[in-house]
Amino acid sequence: MHDAFGAHDPGLGHPERPERYTAVTEAVDSAGARIAEAPPAAPRDLELVHAPAYLELVEGFCRSGGGALDPDTVVSPVSWEAAVRAAGGAVAAVDEVAAGARAAFSLGRPPGHHAEPSRAMGFCILNSAAIAAAHARDVLGMDRVAVLDWDAHHGNGTQAAFWTDPGVLYVSLHQWPFYPGTGAWDESGDGPGEGTTVNVPLPAGTSQERYLEAFRAEALPALAAFAPEILIVSAGFDAHRDDPLCSLGLNADGFATLTAELEGIGAGRAFVLEGGYDLAALRDSLNAVIQAAAQASP
Repeated sequence: MHDAFGAHDPGLGHPERPERYTAVTEAVDSAGARIAEAPPAAPRDLELVHAPAYLELVEGFCRSGGGALDPDTVVSPVSWEAAVRAAGGAVAAVDEVAAGARAAFSLGRPPGHHAEPSRAMGFCILNSAAIAAAHARDVLGMDRVAVLDWDAHHGNGTQAAFWTDPGVLYVSLHQWPFYPGTGAWDESGDGPGEGTTVNVPLPAGTSQERYLEAFRAEALPALAAFAPEILIVSAGFDAHRDDPLCSLGLNADGFATLTAELEGIGAGRAFVLEGGYDLAALRDSLNAVIQAAAQASP
């Protein structure tokens, strides 16, 4: 947690608004979770995913006053610190799990899974989940790292970061066809990474029952077969039925079910906040996930 997460403001009327962080803090308070300050990510961790020239460009753009990095991604002077601390919080969550915790959460904003190695997009500046996964693999020395992305939008940036990497499994359930246009079922990686990208596209209007069926039939078996040493969850909450941007049918209980069933994978879980734009749905769903993770942990 950090004040910069509430100060990052893309502007009046933007869905990724500061009030999202208020909803997050309410969820954490209600769940009675332990809170720690998110540290800034180390440059070496950022550079595991993002090109140094891109990092220099975006930092300078923010510090000089900000503006639009793309039509959807707007930054101000505080946005760089918010993004760096969101990435640092994700890395810290991975470190906590590596030290023995069954679950840890990084609840910063802006979200990250659309950010590609040299491109900001879709409200995202730095790809926190991908940075955390690369840290687990390259700094902590884990051979098998999995990322489960249940945000309603496909995480094109995370997919791109590990497209040819056999040591990182990326599994995404998402509305499709939909923004950003990637995530078809036949996108499965390339070269040595062939088969370590698993996309589960779902049509608009998918009910919670059908979503959970797809999760159990496709996502869970892929994760179990990979047998990851750590599981990073790109935890967006815009698959909630009340979300104004998306058209999937989950409720808070559905997100709790996803969380509880991940315990069967056997790996510790680091949850990284992504989207979710109805404030009550974000608050209630995050609260349900925190409580479900706590109940599953010894």
